[in-house]
Amino acid sequence: MQRKNVPFVEYDVSDDAATEQEMRQRSGRQTVPEIFSDDALVGGCDDLFALEAAGILDGRLGV
Repeated sequence: MQRKNVPFVEYDVSDDAATEQEMRQRSGRQTVPEIFSDDALVGGCDDLFALEAAGILDGRLGV
């Protein structure tokens, strides 16, 4: 996100069980991290890299 100059907010849920549970409910997934763009789930780190490799990440991020 930094390389693309996309502003982001990082939430560290490692010491906050309630926020981690909220993230899991929001994403419907059980792993962290989960990445959202405009409230739409992008996925985890592997998903982010796969979207970049496929050339569609910029469109998902609106850049």
